[in-house]
Amino acid sequence: MDASNRLKKLRGALADRNIAALLVSNPDNRYYLSGFSGSAGYLLITADKALLATDSRYVEQAKQQSPDYRLFEHGAELEKWLGKFICGLGVNEISFESDNISFRHYSQINTIAEPLGITLAPVNGIVETLRTIKDADELSLIQKAAAISDAAIEYIRSMGRAGMSELEVAWEIEKFMREHGSQAIPFDVIVAAGRNAAMPHHKPCDYVIKESDPVIIDIGAKCSGYVSDVTRTINLGLETEQFSHIYNIVLQAQLSAQTNIRAGMSGYEADRTARSIIETAGYGDKFGHGVGHGIGIAVHESPRIGASSQDILQDNMVFTIEPGIYLPDWGGVRIEDSAVLQNGRIRVLSTANK
Repeated sequence: MDASNRLKKLRGALADRNIAALLVSNPDNRYYLSGFSGSAGYLLITADKALLATDSRYVEQAKQQSPDYRLFEHGAELEKWLGKFICGLGVNEISFESDNISFRHYSQINTIAEPLGITLAPVNGIVETLRTIKDADELSLIQKAAAISDAAIEYIRSMGRAGMSELEVAWEIEKFMREHGSQAIPFDVIVAAGRNAAMPHHKPCDYVIKESDPVIIDIGAKCSGYVSDVTRTINLGLETEQFSHIYNIVLQAQLSAQTNIRAGMSGYEADRTARSIIETAGYGDKFGHGVGHGIGIAVHESPRIGASSQDILQDNMVFTIEPGIYLPDWGGVRIEDSAVLQNGRIRVLSTANK
């Protein structure tokens, strides 16, 4: 991780917004900027200082992971250490990530900062915006994670069978990914069979899968903090005429998006490349979520590809393309790939058989 280059970009963004100091509390942003993966800590970044505060559990880890930062070891009670951490910076205002700090936490910090002549200013999206453009190392890690989830899909195709429960299939997939190099999986495995497949985020249960059931499998792996996200819909036996009909509509919608999405499009325009196919087929009201979302350190990050998104797509953004159709009395179909924009066009990162 090139933390020095990321700090340089952040400082440019802070200067553009006349921000003298930024307190980073979001764990994903903290990891992105410093490489520190501990579960507790803050970054405080100014034009010429980069500080990392954490407790005694993570001191040695922080030294190894974040050599570009000056380490500040703190105790348990905020009131006893935060003043020392924020004073002496030569600033009278500190911006904080308002999307990540509760009102109670803000009040605690403000009580400490105010007597020091420091005011707090809420901001959001500064680091998240930087994270949308992936560098070569990030792309390599996402591709590695995609390869693990692709292999897990092919594994369950080969060994899955009617008569297994959703929970059994989910466990086989999770176990496979962990045994093949994934860190803790970034989200719970989704296995949704039969009518359960009409619920996009169904949690696996003891439902026993039948031969004719549509089975949605939505999974992700994680490598060095970066994630993949892939969905396939399969049968573990008999493929019905209805399954083939719905599946082909969703597949054509996804392929349309992969062919037609371009750099410079808004998230809304990209969403239309798939949604219009489903609407024309008469199932527009059965597709309630967006066509995609950014992935990286988080499984849901910018950009958004949806009916209300004005995010502008750029080269080296990584996001999913995942149209679906969900019929309450039958089930559903979703097909999802992770993809990157390069040279203005989509390059698909997921290779599991569709």
